[in-house]
Amino acid sequence: MSRTGRLRAETRAATLAFLRRRTAVFFTFFFPVIIVVIFGVLVQTRPGGGGLFTEPPAYYVPGYLAVVVLFTPLSRVGSEVARHRDGNRFEKLATTPLTRPEWLLAQTLVNVVVIGLAGLLILGLMVVLTGATIQPSPLLVPFVVLGVALFCGVGAMLGSLASSQDGVISASNGIALPLLFLSETFVPPTLLPAWLPTWLSPLTYFSRGVRAVTTGTGDALVPLAVLAGCAVVFVAVGARLLPRTD
Repeated sequence: MSRTGRLRAETRAATLAFLRRRTAVFFTFFFPVIIVVIFGVLVQTRPGGGGLFTEPPAYYVPGYLAVVVLFTPLSRVGSEVARHRDGNRFEKLATTPLTRPEWLLAQTLVNVVVIGLAGLLILGLMVVLTGATIQPSPLLVPFVVLGVALFCGVGAMLGSLASSQDGVISASNGIALPLLFLSETFVPPTLLPAWLPTWLSPLTYFSRGVRAVTTGTGDALVPLAVLAGCAVVFVAVGARLLPRTD
């Protein structure tokens, strides 16, 4: 079987596995809806006021997208790796032509599609519920794809290193929650301590780039290049750390 055939077969299997977990499907789409309703509708923005949410609604588009781009790959890929490891499935995969990088790539493709659909839902809700003025741009697609790939790689690392599925979930939340609020998403840099190195977070470049392309202001190419470099590194490391059988 060719590489394309192997990827197609594994992607189909991963898609069916995701669809069979109805709870995962529900919360993948329901959780970001709740976030938009709570922060975008109930809390609302107060331009010119004090405290949080003082920017126009469109400013927070990267934050809402980051909810799915960050949390979903970390938990889904990490848990999938842990399940495969506990069930000795990687030993069975070793008897097939499918390589570990190909397995991770198939998981990433499924996440790109799922999160892409969830992202479209979020953008639609923001326009309808918050009145955000979003400028559609084709550059938004590579930012989402690269962001998903990056955190799929991190999820593979967590699934390989954590001792159990519960450990994966704990580690995912422990990483995702600080990144979500300290990466120029919901909290503007002016409200963060000057010494805080937000530039160390890959999610910061996702936020800067998405904000640039959806508002039409700022440079998007430099954040895109940095995000692409980070994605390549984390996917390569994640694939390298996937359990071996030798």
